[in-house]
Amino acid sequence: MQYPATHLVVMGVAGSGKSTLAAALSRQLGWACAEADEFHPAANITKMSQGIPLQDEDRWPWLQEIRDWMTAQAAGGTSTVLTCSALKRTYRDLLSGAQGRVIFLHLDGGAELIGQRMQGREGHFMPPTLLPSQLATLEPLTREELDAGSLRLDISRSPEELVAAVMQALNLPSGQAPCAS
Repeated sequence: MQYPATHLVVMGVAGSGKSTLAAALSRQLGWACAEADEFHPAANITKMSQGIPLQDEDRWPWLQEIRDWMTAQAAGGTSTVLTCSALKRTYRDLLSGAQGRVIFLHLDGGAELIGQRMQGREGHFMPPTLLPSQLATLEPLTREELDAGSLRLDISRSPEELVAAVMQALNLPSGQAPCAS
């Protein structure tokens, strides 16, 4: 039986560990991977670098581009792992319009731990001062989303534990090839 392409969207606020988990899942599964930050137009990056929170009108074209990338990958039979904050249900609804099965993996944890992680990051355009706006915007996964297969993951667990939890919960096969991002 042929299954459609699957897209694992590792979501959460900045500093929650999206890139770390996505890379680990990509290696484990052998699926293509992408960072949603790579899809941001320069104007969005400039705003965030200056500590200015993005508004919905900044996010819609970015989210549409991510959705279209997932659809293009699925059309070629490729499953993906990608990072995307996907903070609001409406954003996730748009991303869910991609061809294939879209599963959200919400990295959830306390503001203090996330803030500590952000302080330790180097070379990222998102300053720790934007964490409160991200937390205020975040709409956790709904019961409907969880019932459809999306997962809430506790960021206090190690990346290895999180990968194992995802693999088991979604009954995913171990992969074939390294990430081709």
